[in-house]
Order: sequence, then C-alpha cells, then structure tokens
Amino acid sequence: MIASLSGTVKATSLNSAVIDVGGVGILVNVSPRLSASLTVGLSAHLHTTLIVREDALTLYGFESASDRELFEVLQTVTGIGPKVAQSALSVFDAPEIVSAIVNEKASALEKIPGLGKKGAQRLILELKEKVKTFSSVSVQSTTLGGNWREQVSEALLNLGFNSRDSEDALDFVSAQFGSKLGETDLSVLLKYALQSRGRK
Repeated sequence: MIASLSGTVKATSLNSAVIDVGGVGILVNVSPRLSASLTVGLSAHLHTTLIVREDALTLYGFESASDRELFEVLQTVTGIGPKVAQSALSVFDAPEIVSAIVNEKASALEKIPGLGKKGAQRLILELKEKVKTFSSVSVQSTTLGGNWREQVSEALLNLGFNSRDSEDALDFVSAQFGSKLGETDLSVLLKYALQSRGRK
C-alpha cells in the first residue's frame, strides 16, 4: 500500500491534488479543506491509502495519520464507501467525528453529505465501541500541565512518528504556543504536531 507521499504540489482542484514525486505526477483525492491548504509550487506531505476496485485504483490523501485511520474505519460501516468517508473528514476533523460517535450525537453526524439520518444512526451503532480505542487522539478537552511534552510524544509515536520526528514536532509546537502550552488542549497541540511534519 502507498502509505504516504512527499513532493511538490503541481496542481489542485476542489477534491484532488497532483503531487510531483521524483518527476511523476500522482493524482490524490483530498477533501476540499485539505486542498485549500495546499499551495502550488510548495512541498507537501500526505498520508495516503489506496482503494482498489475492479475498474480503478484511487489514492486518497490526508493531513494526518489519524485522519487516514478514521477514513478506513468509517468504511467498515455498512453502506459507507470512500466518498462518504471523505465527506465526513471534509465537514469535521477526526476527534470531532469520534466525539460525535461516542456521545451519540446523531444530529451532528447527519450534516455529513451522503450519510443521512439512518446512516448516522448506523455509524453510532457499529462504531461506538470501536472508536473508543481509536489511536491516541483525545476526543475530550484536556488541559495539560507541565507534562504536555510526554503526552503528545506518546501520541505521536503511536501514530507512526519515529523518535527524531517526534522531537522535531514537539519543538515546533513549543515554538508556536510558548507560554500558552499549559492552558492549551491536548487535541490542539497534537493537531499542530501532526501538521509540522510537512513544514521541514
């Protein structure tokens, strides 16, 4: 499986981007929110998953490993395919989707294009227990004390970062938030740490 791509952004559209990797332009399906964050001519790092069908091979790209993981988990639900799973991550980020499922907020999930009322109820029914252990992303607001670095580092390592990348990401977060680290939610710090990988 193609797990990630790093290269120069050659083109973007509402739902896709072309990433130049070693002189080869690779088309990746992305959410409109992610597409808007990519800049032609600049480098990008995307976590990816390849969907194989009889008539097509389609590569989907994500900002973080947790988004990719949730994209794959959502498709285990009856009636949910790649398009609806990607729509979910266009409307909400991964922690928000997990929180809505765990807390049975069907009305929020109904906002996902292509899901509907019955789909939202099915999502809760089939995934409520499964997503409680979803990666290491906190789905509740957690105000950190002085051990923020240890907690975020553990989450990054569980999400596939090696020790060096984790330390670089933590330094990036520390520089971004400064004295506000102790009063910032874990989910926010983790999100910035995940984003830092593409900014080297």
